[in-house]
Amino acid sequence: MADGIHPTAVVESGARIGSGATVGAYSIIGPDVTIDAGAGIRHHVVLEGAVVVGARSKIGHGSVIGGVPQDLKWKDGTRSGVRVGEDTVIREYVTIHRATRPDGWTEIGRGCLVMSSSHVAHDCRLGDGVIVINYAGITGHCEIGDHATIGGLTGLHPFTRVGEHAYVGGCSKVVADVPPFMLVDGHPATVRGLNVIGLRRAGMGTLERRALQSAYRILYRSGLAPASAVLRLRQELPDSATVLRLIDFITASRRGVCGPPRATGDLAGDTEGERVLG
Repeated sequence: MADGIHPTAVVESGARIGSGATVGAYSIIGPDVTIDAGAGIRHHVVLEGAVVVGARSKIGHGSVIGGVPQDLKWKDGTRSGVRVGEDTVIREYVTIHRATRPDGWTEIGRGCLVMSSSHVAHDCRLGDGVIVINYAGITGHCEIGDHATIGGLTGLHPFTRVGEHAYVGGCSKVVADVPPFMLVDGHPATVRGLNVIGLRRAGMGTLERRALQSAYRILYRSGLAPASAVLRLRQELPDSATVLRLIDFITASRRGVCGPPRATGDLAGDTEGERVLG
């Protein structure tokens, strides 16, 4: 057993604690838990089920990781778990539930930040570098792409997908898939423009951003039906790798993707200087 375990913590037989990992006061670590090297478990944390905490990740005070899913199809005794990637930070009082299916995993990627009092439900998959802001609720089977941001107090419908580098504004109600690279906001969430600020911070070059701006205008300002807009994207922007990823996401959607706002007077994002909502 590793050093750094507080004497009041309960670490059940079978748990694996890596070198340099710490476990805070009154935390409970179940028998099927693996905590990799350098990870930090703060006070009053509960890790239950098959939980894997990646190296150097941090779990904040009072969080419950691996709890039983809030799902009527859950069957007691199902062996499933939660994987937390390396260098991820989960803040205070976060709840992340394990998968519903046998040997399934709820997955949090590497380098994520899940802020306090957020909830990630069963069978969800969060990519690398995802940010989930306070009190967001991600319901079952959702998929969040790499480097997407979910605004505070936002709710996602089950089975919703959020594409890479998308930004969901705070207090949004997300009932359809959020296309990658886009900024959405509202009740229900609608596309307000391209997430240019996020793309700049991610180091995306000017040519790719301009291609995505053109794609946004075709998808959301041309008046074309989605299928016709995608066809036009293929014809006019065939050499852009990011546009091709946007097309693939849209064509793979089963729930449909977020549309434009009903009122056209408040469309952010049509230029390189758009604002971030939420």
